[in-house]
Amino acid sequence: MPDRPEIVCICGSTRFVEELLEANRDLTFAGVIVVAPGVFTRPEDGETHENLTQEQKTALDALHLRKIDLADRVLVVNPGGYVGESTSREITYARATGKPISFTDPV
Repeated sequence: MPDRPEIVCICGSTRFVEELLEANRDLTFAGVIVVAPGVFTRPEDGETHENLTQEQKTALDALHLRKIDLADRVLVVNPGGYVGESTSREITYARATGKPISFTDPV
């Protein structure tokens, strides 16, 4: 293992919680430090993004940009090629800061 493992920031819609967790697990087993969304809203539990306050959404969005700053590269989890508004903003930010970006599915 290298002196400092690679750091990867996972981006993607939290509607794909299982896919995000799978990517996190696979990268972790590969010896990668993973930074990823920390709050998942699950409609089956009665939780949606609408249950978050605007203040919470804004804070989470800003925090995820800081996670991108920490990363060596970004992995976008985008089943079926789906990229939502927040993820698009994160991709734009990552590109502006020169982070390499890869996708789990073709866009």
